[in-house]
Amino acid sequence: MGDLQPCPLKTSPSSTCPSDGRWQFNTNVAFRSDGQLVARLHKYNLYFEEAFDTPPQPEIVTFDTPFAGRFGLLTCFDILFYQPTVALMESGVRQLIFPTAWMNQLPLLDTIQFQRALSLGANITLLAANIRNDQLIMTGSGIYSPFSATYHHAQKGDPEEGRLLVARVPVLKPLSVGQSVATEEGVVRAESNTDSGYCHQENCFDSSHPETASAVSPSSVTFVSSMMYDSFTFVLVNGTEGKLNVCDGTFCCHLQYRQLPQGGSKELYALGAFAGTHTVNGRYALQVCAFVRCAGSEASSCGQEVEEAETKMDFLLEGKFGTRYVYPSVLASQLVLEQPEHLEKTAGGRVTMKHSNMTGGLVTAVLYGRMYHLDNE
Repeated sequence: MGDLQPCPLKTSPSSTCPSDGRWQFNTNVAFRSDGQLVARLHKYNLYFEEAFDTPPQPEIVTFDTPFAGRFGLLTCFDILFYQPTVALMESGVRQLIFPTAWMNQLPLLDTIQFQRALSLGANITLLAANIRNDQLIMTGSGIYSPFSATYHHAQKGDPEEGRLLVARVPVLKPLSVGQSVATEEGVVRAESNTDSGYCHQENCFDSSHPETASAVSPSSVTFVSSMMYDSFTFVLVNGTEGKLNVCDGTFCCHLQYRQLPQGGSKELYALGAFAGTHTVNGRYALQVCAFVRCAGSEASSCGQEVEEAETKMDFLLEGKFGTRYVYPSVLASQLVLEQPEHLEKTAGGRVTMKHSNMTGGLVTAVLYGRMYHLDNE
């Protein structure tokens, strides 16, 4: 909802007070069951919202419940930034409420894809409610905990109607850095203090690392293609199994893959790396490892939007990041989320995601690193 706040022209700096003496904020509110207003957040990161002002200071807004402890509020574009999202989590809040009007941005920032990625990467519960507007490609809501995802993502042609999602989620208590969590789904999450590979079973992928291998495997040729308006360095996936490395500057990504036997699918895949500042429709610094299905049979189609795929992959995707804020996701054909089998972060910044036995074809597997500390450089 909109919130009108008086701005005293005489006492406020002219740089923050509008000339008409009032602020108009995009506002997220929470009410108690008896109707009492318990929380109000003014959105800090605006996205083409000319009717609204940016608050003079970012706000950390929480409220307590008798049934599940403390919740924090954020709104739409806020989710990509340190303020208020990470600031909330660093204050100990692990349950976030997220109303949004989010335009799907494949292949890396589809609505449910990033909602799930934040929940997994930050080890939090996220209650996300998106508006439904097919013309603006806005659809996709969900209830996400580190252990489960209950979501709905309307497809083209689906009726224009709301969907009520109900899920039982755990009450998450503040988590100290370095504490490991075993999930209900058998996915082991670890914030380990060693820099060794995680995989010790005989049937696991070999856990070699980008820095110790050559930057690119000898048979591979890198090329640059635009993905989400950023210039990714790619290398094509050839054959039914193998290992690949690709680097953007000193940032490198490593992939081990095994394509499952199937009909005569000729889908093209690539491994991409990007380290830099995204500057289109927002400015934020990134390090990204992405294993993506290309839109066509030419290398130039890698990085374009794809919603469907037939090829199922077992894979291990890994990078060494300059941030501990890395958000993992696996998106299968027709916008279906998959729960990674294994995630691990080491103290040295290495993040590993391993997955197999996919239920659908692989559209995107991504480790999306946010370099919040470089946003203003």
